[in-house]
Formats: sequence, C-alpha cells, structure tokens
Amino acid sequence: MLFTLILSFCLIFYCNVEIVSTTEASGLPHLPPYLALRKDQLHSFHGVNFAVAGATALDAKFFYDQSIGKVLWTNDSLSVQLGWFKQLKSSLCTTKQECDNYFKKSLFLVGEIGGNDYNYAYFVGGSIKQLRASVPLVVEAITKATSFLIEEGAVELLVPGNFPIGCSAVYLTLFGSPNKTEYDRNGCLKAYNAFSKNHNYQLKRALDMLRQKYPHARIIYADYYGAAMRFIHAPRHHGFTGGTLTACCGGGGPYNFNNSARCGHIGSRACSNPSSHANWDGIHLTEAAYRYVAMGLVNGTFTTPPAAKLS
Repeated sequence: MLFTLILSFCLIFYCNVEIVSTTEASGLPHLPPYLALRKDQLHSFHGVNFAVAGATALDAKFFYDQSIGKVLWTNDSLSVQLGWFKQLKSSLCTTKQECDNYFKKSLFLVGEIGGNDYNYAYFVGGSIKQLRASVPLVVEAITKATSFLIEEGAVELLVPGNFPIGCSAVYLTLFGSPNKTEYDRNGCLKAYNAFSKNHNYQLKRALDMLRQKYPHARIIYADYYGAAMRFIHAPRHHGFTGGTLTACCGGGGPYNFNNSARCGHIGSRACSNPSSHANWDGIHLTEAAYRYVAMGLVNGTFTTPPAAKLS
C-alpha cells in the first residue's frame, strides 16, 4: 500500500535522514517541513515533517525547572509539534468522516523522539542514575502523543525506540573509561546501551497498553536499537568497511569526534567514502546506515508487529 500521508513529530539527532530514507523506500517524495509548507502544496499533498532539530518529548519548562534549559536548541517540543498538526488538519479535511477516510490512508511516524531529553542532561553532567528517573516521563510524553493522534483519526502509527547511545562516538568520547569491563565486545559502553534498552523496554510496554485501549489502531514499534546493533556487531558483513564507532567526519581523537572541531567546523575533515562508514559526525549515522535501518522497517525485519504494509 502506498500511503498518501506521512506525519513525523521528531528530530532528535537522527530523524530527518530516517524520514528521507523511509519515504524513499516507500516510493514517496521527500516531505516538506511544516513551517515551510505553502498552501498551494496542499493540492498535491503527500505528507509533512514537523521535526525540529534538537526537539524534546518533554516541554521546555521541564528543563528550565531542572536548570538546564539554557542548553536547549529549541523550545518546539513534541506538544508544540502536535499543535502544528492540529492547525494543518483543518486544511486537509473538515468533517470527521472526511478526516477518518484521509487518515486511514496515512502513516504517522511518531519519532524517534526522546533521545534529546536524555542527551541534554547527560552533556551537562547528569548521571545514569539521575536520568533513569526521567525515563517514565519521556515514555509517557511519547505515548500521550500517540494516543492524541489516534483520537484525531490516526490508525497506522510507527513509534521508534532509541538507538544504542553507548555506541555513539560522542558518548564514547565524553564518557570513555580506562576500565575495559565497561565496554561490550563491540567496543560500546555497556551502561549507556543498557539505558537505551531500558527506555525501549518501557516504551514497548506502554505501547502494548495503547494497543489494548485502541484495538482498531495498528501501533508498530520500530526497533532502531536492534537494527543498529546488527551492523555494529558485524560491520563488514553489512558493507561498513570503514567501521561503525569512529566518525567519518570529525576533528580527531580516538573516535574522530572532537567537540572543539566538530564536523563542518575549522579543523575537521570528512573521510573519502562516507558510505563505507556507519557513523557520520559522531552524533548522526551516515546515509548508508540510515538506509539500512529504513529498509529494515519497510521489510518488517525490525518492526513489531511486522510492518508489511510499508512495502
């Protein structure tokens, strides 16, 4: 089935490229950003991207209350993006029946969102123990957004979990340890990956509860963690001859991530063949890695239940 609408509500560090890869794999054109959407584009409308760089699942007030609001890249949190959706909806359909018919042909990509809620806190010195307390709050924000969309007429929703942050060059650089036991066999930080798995576990449980509440909706969990760990564990098998933990573009260091010379800044340089690397700039994956993840979603390999309708 070719979906006529894809609505995404994220941008953590990863989501824009994920959206591009998923829409291309589904045979759809690239999605315009909501804030740049023109009225004349509604006549040939295929979807829209509400994503904002650095956005969080929790509202900005939460971070200001925690005295870390000054590090936020944006105040356009998930609830703000949902407000934009409400504004757009009135332009797409008017009656409930018309909206229901429209959204039955639509895929809602709800995330990947939540990663920045943790990243901001980690990067200003928060500990894993402290951050664990915020996981239920982040998961609740994501599930409330999913519930809101279902109440608005969505019946097909793809809700991704978080990536293995312990394999990210920025985390490996900032939180590296001389203790080899803190790393797994792939060279990733075990404690930070366990944190991601805990978030994903709680999210999957929350989505199970939503499925019971909304049996008519198809709520699909996207296993970004599992998809990424496949090529992190066996990079050459998946074509990543340049490796998976070291950034293609950066300013040096063990993982080619240097906060003083980040990719695109003075002192950084890019590798000659980005498609041979899984990690682009220490934070984002490369297009090749995102395409691998996207195809895993389209083919149903990394979705629960299998997202066969995406193909």
